[in-house]
Amino acid sequence: MEHPVIELEGLTKYYGRQKVVDGLTLSIGRGEIFGLIGPNGAGKTTTILMMLGLSEPSAGKATVCGIDATRNPVAVKRKVGYMPDSVGFYDNLTALENLQLIGRLNGIAEQEIIGRAQQTMELVGLADVMHKKTGAYSRGMKQRLGLADILVRGPEVMILDEPTLGIDPGGIQEFLDLVRRLSRQQGLTVLLSSHHLHHMQQVCDRVGIFVEGKLRMEGDIASISGKLFGQEPCLVTVTSRESLTGQTSVEAALRDLEGIQDVTVEEHSIGISCSTEITPEIVQLLVGLGIGITGVQRKSYGLDDIYARFFDNQSNKHS
Repeated sequence: MEHPVIELEGLTKYYGRQKVVDGLTLSIGRGEIFGLIGPNGAGKTTTILMMLGLSEPSAGKATVCGIDATRNPVAVKRKVGYMPDSVGFYDNLTALENLQLIGRLNGIAEQEIIGRAQQTMELVGLADVMHKKTGAYSRGMKQRLGLADILVRGPEVMILDEPTLGIDPGGIQEFLDLVRRLSRQQGLTVLLSSHHLHHMQQVCDRVGIFVEGKLRMEGDIASISGKLFGQEPCLVTVTSRESLTGQTSVEAALRDLEGIQDVTVEEHSIGISCSTEITPEIVQLLVGLGIGITGVQRKSYGLDDIYARFFDNQSNKHS
């Protein structure tokens, strides 16, 4: 990767004798959304603190926007917006007043503060409630305000640590859609740390599986899936409007296709296991046999499957 925005080289952290982060090497490019995924206690937050210069590594190096985070943490903070899992604001101030205060603390010129704060509130979808006191904000609204807190400073990088904790499912989707839109519109590099898988899959360009301080695997969903499930059979399910019970000719014809491993016929569906991707050939054959197809579904392996299989593999290695 040419000129990564975030570059971690052999990053290691001990607390006493306990190694919390173990030789982490990772590069994240400009405008990329990267998901650091792992269980609680994996070392994700410790890694983030070292990237921000808030914790000194025992070994290795963290470079953000070309700046050594350990040697020059203040310069890194000017480039990075960080949102922890729980964002705090002054409850007796309105959201806009909180944002203006943040702007002043970050050295934004007084004549710019109001306009920039209002514009940022519009960006995160809080324009209608900017004059409402934050003490009356819901968890989801406070997380959006947390994004505004970051954006008003004009960062190049956003680091969000467990940003969806405590938000209802609908609010999580809206929040992550907002993060993706902002990243694309403004070219922001985003590091998301979470142990929630389903929504991370929808927003991240790449993910890293982080366990016991080590980055076990990283890449896009397709590449990781290929590594873990490359030898798995392709599973295709075809549904039909008419009954398929007793249609032995259909089963026999399918079994004659090259690459077919197994066929299971039920009343309104056929399950097909094959060694290669031959879904178009299967559909063509069934249509030729006069089967009224109502749906075709190919099994795909998502982040939940990857996570489960990965830990199955780890358990087997340690057993």
